[in-house]
Amino acid sequence: MKKFNIRKVLDGLTSSSSSAAHTGAAKENDAVPESLQSEHFQLCKTVRHGFPHQPSSMAFDPVQKILAVGTLNGALRLFGRAGVECYCQHESGAGVIQLQFLINEGALVSALADDSIHLWNLRQKIPAILHSLKFNRERITYCHLPFQSKWLYIGTERGNIHIVNVESFTLSGYVIMWNKAIELSTKTHPGPVVHISDNPMDEGKLLIGYECGVVVLWDLKSKKADYRYNYDEAIHSVDWHHEGKQFVCSHSDGTLTTWNIRTPAKPTQIITPHGKQPKDGKKPEPCKPILKVEYKTTRAGDPFMVLSGGLSYDTVGRRACLTVMHGKSTAVLEMDFPIVDFLTLCETPYPNDFQEPYAVVVLLERDLVVIDLGQIGYPIFENPYPLSIHESPVTCCEYFADCPAELIPALYSVGSRQKRQGYSKKDWPINGGNWGQGTQSYPEIVITGHADGTIKFWDASALMLQVLYKLKTAKVFEKARGKEEKANTDIVDEDPFAIQTLCWCPESRMLCVAGVSAHVIVYRFSKQEAAAANVQLLEVRMQCELSDTDSPDTGGEQTPTQASSVPPSPQEGDAPATASSQPSAGGNGSNPSSDGQRDNMPCLQVRSSPLKQSPGYQVELVVQLVWVGGEPPQPITSLAINSSYGLVVFGNSNGMAVVDYLQQTLLLNLGTSELYGASEPYQRQPCSPRKARQPSGALCDSSDGPNAAEERCKSPNSGSTSPCNSDDERKAKFIKKVKYKSRRFSKTVANDFARMSRKISSSNEHKPNTDSKDNSFSRSRSSSVTSIDRESREAVCAFCFCETFPRKSADGVPGPCVLVGTSQGSVMLLAISLPPGDDQRLIQPVGISSCGTVARLKGGILTMALLDAAGAALPASYEPWYDPNASDEEKEKERSRWRRPASPPSSQEGHDSQFAVLCSEKQAKVVAVPSQTRVHKHNITESSFVLRADVVQMAGANCIACFCANGHIMTLSLPSLRPLLDVNYLPLTDMRIARTFCFSSLGQALYLTSPTEVQRITYSQETCDNLQEMLSELFTPVETPEAPNRGFFKGLFGGGAQSLDREDLFGETASGKASRSLAQHIPGPGNMEGMKGAASGVVGDLARARVALDERGQKLGELEERTAAMMSSAESFSKHAHDMMQKYKDKKWYQL
Repeated sequence: MKKFNIRKVLDGLTSSSSSAAHTGAAKENDAVPESLQSEHFQLCKTVRHGFPHQPSSMAFDPVQKILAVGTLNGALRLFGRAGVECYCQHESGAGVIQLQFLINEGALVSALADDSIHLWNLRQKIPAILHSLKFNRERITYCHLPFQSKWLYIGTERGNIHIVNVESFTLSGYVIMWNKAIELSTKTHPGPVVHISDNPMDEGKLLIGYECGVVVLWDLKSKKADYRYNYDEAIHSVDWHHEGKQFVCSHSDGTLTTWNIRTPAKPTQIITPHGKQPKDGKKPEPCKPILKVEYKTTRAGDPFMVLSGGLSYDTVGRRACLTVMHGKSTAVLEMDFPIVDFLTLCETPYPNDFQEPYAVVVLLERDLVVIDLGQIGYPIFENPYPLSIHESPVTCCEYFADCPAELIPALYSVGSRQKRQGYSKKDWPINGGNWGQGTQSYPEIVITGHADGTIKFWDASALMLQVLYKLKTAKVFEKARGKEEKANTDIVDEDPFAIQTLCWCPESRMLCVAGVSAHVIVYRFSKQEAAAANVQLLEVRMQCELSDTDSPDTGGEQTPTQASSVPPSPQEGDAPATASSQPSAGGNGSNPSSDGQRDNMPCLQVRSSPLKQSPGYQVELVVQLVWVGGEPPQPITSLAINSSYGLVVFGNSNGMAVVDYLQQTLLLNLGTSELYGASEPYQRQPCSPRKARQPSGALCDSSDGPNAAEERCKSPNSGSTSPCNSDDERKAKFIKKVKYKSRRFSKTVANDFARMSRKISSSNEHKPNTDSKDNSFSRSRSSSVTSIDRESREAVCAFCFCETFPRKSADGVPGPCVLVGTSQGSVMLLAISLPPGDDQRLIQPVGISSCGTVARLKGGILTMALLDAAGAALPASYEPWYDPNASDEEKEKERSRWRRPASPPSSQEGHDSQFAVLCSEKQAKVVAVPSQTRVHKHNITESSFVLRADVVQMAGANCIACFCANGHIMTLSLPSLRPLLDVNYLPLTDMRIARTFCFSSLGQALYLTSPTEVQRITYSQETCDNLQEMLSELFTPVETPEAPNRGFFKGLFGGGAQSLDREDLFGETASGKASRSLAQHIPGPGNMEGMKGAASGVVGDLARARVALDERGQKLGELEERTAAMMSSAESFSKHAHDMMQKYKDKKWYQL
């Protein structure tokens, strides 16, 4: 596992921090102790989960029970028992064309598309390459390594066969040239070598298959061909009968030919497994090529013949199939994806014994299937690996560490009821390796949202990954039965149920999900089944109306009655948002407006029939944004839920809304501009040359006069302005293009690409104005000067529920609040007024009031958090979980334990008692509360932007973890914002990384490195130090099974297997040296480092043995003393015996 060098930063020194100009409060806060140092951080990869992306080859060790899979990008994935996985990568990145295990030797040979072969050492926890050999003049097409042999046969595109010593990785001088193998009368080249294997009963006979259809039985000793077998069709694969008298070939016309080695004139049998047999006895119709065949014998029954391909050409559109022929029965097993390769697992590794096949491993393009050959119907084994991550494309991801201990058992108990039936009753056959001795004992949970609307909960503890529970959010909505019913989802042609973002509270188990069709679903966890009931629906009307007048003052509380307003006349200016606060069960609100435009209609139809909800997550409330004046609702960009307050808050480019999911009412619905007070210094007034509604692109025009536009685009204290665009024609073309493109991509991907392209272009083009410094704020999230950014709206992009001071006054008392962050760097505060007492919570309305702007940062806000005066994190209050479907007595028992975290202390004597941590795409700030004065600031990046930022716990303290688009991963201390870690890890090459990268506490992070794989990393020095102990072991000492008994008569008459001394044939003394220009030997980095790694892998065993020796030390000392005493006694006894002997040696026996 590669560790990355860290540019350690001296504590107290910052390269881009400007923390001067502290106030008196700031100077006092400088005394906050910080325990985190740069020595606590180290970045390295840990494990990779999921299905190998673009698999190309496969191999199996029948003794170690280890499966290896190679991919087209040069990756190797090795699998053992459940939880035993390993990932390694060839540096060249060339595709893996073939893999060969050195059976029970702890080594693997890989052949790549760049004509190189590599020897991997699997006896260490992190496999490494010991040797490499690069061919210069010939292309590698096939490799074969006989069991218990050190000589590797390599077939090439030219038809030649070279032999490599796998111990030294040197070429032998023994070469089988194609022109000597084929008949001299043949005038054409036989083509590449497609098969090499030795006769199971005679190691001196080598079977060579050429693509043209010629098969040659080569005598290694005499260096000539014994027999040649010719067929008109091209060969794809060959396999032996274990007795070595027959072999089977698969051909390009869908036929199988069986040959007797002593009758080369014609095959003994020709069959077309899937061909239609004509009545007149003619040749069957040709079928598709049989790509691979395996011929396996059994001791007590008919042999098995397993093949892939060979279907009839008239089966157009039929899925890929695996055919199992056993005796007179033929079973055709359909696969969900195309077959890449398959292997038959047998009881013995010896090719000259009855094979006794028991399973078939089928590698598909997007799945791995193991078929049980020992049961009727050939059922599949239940796969224990986390290979279903890509079952539907992942659209979002969240990572939670140190969760409540009872969460994983609770999720597993409800998820176990979702498992499919009909699996094989036998244990998973790939069961090699051992688990690591990890020291991490805290529970970890990963949640993934998918394009089909499903949400999966994964147990990620101890570097493993196992699915716990699967939630299908699409069940809430009606299924479209035809094209006519898909009209409402035309803003998202593909994947209308895709998960945009999610918010989860582990303590209360409340889950809130936002989808791309502008819907929010609130779920509550229950271990019991809920009675069938209608889905509770709340429709919200959010719109962005632009006017030349000032936006109204948003002071004062908002109630459900105030939130549901009547649209004003156009002369008075439209309200930013309206809503219907009455929940309904299933039906949708309104019809198209009088002018034919769609209005007050949601994008998806909530199911009208009662919904039966199984144990697990059950729907509490569905919130849908509706169309407004022919415009679809804007995608939801931020989401938060708080179980203690019973509130859900979400926002988009139009504004934000607060929903009381307990009373199922809308509390607040404001446009982004209305979040600013009338006297706000940071207020930005959007402007428009006309009152008409904007097109669906939601782009705000700012051209109602050069002077006015300049004033509106100018920051309050900045000397620079942001240019405003007035090119209506270009804007219309752009919107038309976006609409056209959006029909081809899902809304999530389209939004991500548009946003990221704006940021990347801004990072390359925009140069910051050094004169404006702290008071210069960019108008867009990425300081872009492109036309699309000049026309973009200010979106609400972050929320944080907290208990803090709603006002700047020093004598204030902290209360429930929510911090709101926007895409232009503004952070506002809303105060929440909850009804007194629990009895009044469901009766009286909750009040919301705006408290103004807290701070302003460059770039869009990514995360916000609150610290106490000692620098410890202040978590949001929560309601402990209780089962909503339990009996009243159990509910009362659970509710009696209801609590909130202790409220933060009130401010005394004018001192600040809290810190607000704010992080945007460009910088981080720490603001003292309640005075709202900045005490620390750090410019994270100037040339790039931050994709993900989280306030995480690390080594008992808190820090900010950031991932930038330029690939840097950074951590900053709190509250002083000292740089602790800065590593150039992974440049942003795919939108998938930006959408799925997430941090968790205790130094863990993960992201989707491919459409099918999750890469986990750690930024903790402690985890890096213990990584060797935590990783699983692939190689375990296992005795090789005994060779089959030859029997008395076979041994007497020589009918058994014939051995061959390959050293005499292929060694340098017999065959000479190979040409140096043919291949180049490259020593691998694993030669020395691999041995060190292997040595370090047993450090734990040595340490435990050392402890045992120490415990026995005293006993050994006592034993040594006793041994010395016994030696002295023995010496004395010997001397006494010698004296006795001298005394009586001359006397006769009768004199004694």
